Amino acid sequence: MKDSIHQNDYTYKNIWQIAYPIILGSLAQELITVVDTALVGRLGEVQMGAAAIGGIFYLSVIMLGWGFGLGVQILISRRLGEKNIPAINKILFHSFIILLGIATLIFVTVRFFAPDVFMKIIQSEHVASESIRFINIRIFGIFAAFININFRAFYIGTGNTKIISLTTLVIAVVNTILAYLFIFGKGAIPAMGIKGAALASVVAELSGLLVFILYTSNNSAIRKFKLFSRVPWNFELVKNIGTIAIPIMIQNFLSFSAWFIFFLFVEKMGETPLAISNIIRSIYIVILVPIFGFSAATNTLVSYSIGSKESTIISLIIKRSLTLTFIGISVLVFICLLFPEPIIRIYTNIDSIVIATIPAFYVVLIAAYTISLGIILLQAVSGTGKTHISLVIEIIAVAIYLAGVFVLANQPTMSIEKVWTLEIFYGLVIAILSAIYLKSGKWKESIT
Repeated sequence: MKDSIHQNDYTYKNIWQIAYPIILGSLAQELITVVDTALVGRLGEVQMGAAAIGGIFYLSVIMLGWGFGLGVQILISRRLGEKNIPAINKILFHSFIILLGIATLIFVTVRFFAPDVFMKIIQSEHVASESIRFINIRIFGIFAAFININFRAFYIGTGNTKIISLTTLVIAVVNTILAYLFIFGKGAIPAMGIKGAALASVVAELSGLLVFILYTSNNSAIRKFKLFSRVPWNFELVKNIGTIAIPIMIQNFLSFSAWFIFFLFVEKMGETPLAISNIIRSIYIVILVPIFGFSAATNTLVSYSIGSKESTIISLIIKRSLTLTFIGISVLVFICLLFPEPIIRIYTNIDSIVIATIPAFYVVLIAAYTISLGIILLQAVSGTGKTHISLVIEIIAVAIYLAGVFVLANQPTMSIEKVWTLEIFYGLVIAILSAIYLKSGKWKESIT
């Protein structure tokens, strides 16, 4: 495979070759958020706020699968570095079954319990009702999403990331077209409002899964892995996967759950601060797109280098990944500084909200740099296989972050941009703790 990892090749070019398809794929994926937020924003503040809460809630549960997939990715990279090709299919087969089981459990739990929980924890009855309408449909996408995560783990873990760009591009295009049709209605298609946004995303995820299946089935270079061919169930392997993956599952869930709790606190500040925060969230995630690619490349190359007995190169991998990340972030920040108001107006045509959003907009431009530093270093920690350490780091950072949110959001005269400054400190805490651990060298003990 031409785009797979090669030994002794940790150059800027190689990091970029692994990262750029993920960046393009992530950009396409985040366009879903932009489109949904922009279209739903035309329905009103209530719907925009509900889409924010429902969307973050869905992302929180999706992060359970995403975290598990990252653990699988680490193991696949490690086995590739060891040249143990048969082990890769065994890992992927077991993770496929486990992820489907987790998806089923989440689906049943959300369908039965989420509506009651939303009505109790969301102050505005209108926002709660719209959030429930959104999540009741959106949760059907979890099965396709979790299978897609398993495919991503394989392709990123083996350095074959180009298919991820194609898959997420298809998802973005399908979602954009269907979201417009389903939200506002066209011809024989009735206007479904916020439910239409959720349904469009579900269909888009299914289209992405179809692309993964067709590509994997028809790519001769992939056949040597004998993907998803049946293998005997191995409880020892399940334990090994769980040891690496479960801490990352919890870590990712905590990270996005903190954002969900953040939005619950903001919702109590009023519908306007909630609408502003939804706009900021969407812009912020797009700015962070380079991080998704370079952090995945960092994780993959760190794990691969350990499997190849080249762990001394890890500091170089981190430095080069950080350099490329900061360059990518700086380009997007520069564009945002040039056109703040036009960018915000993509999401809303209400002048008062546009003006009120600008201060928080500048805050997240600063936060992008501290989050970049923190995530790259944290993914390096995870890439060493010490995922329980990255979990501890996340717990500490989230605890500090939520304590700050609780204090600030409950101040009667607090402005929303001051609450968003906590993102800056969140990234710094993760960066400092990750750097201390990596510098200590303790990750070299009992490498998995």
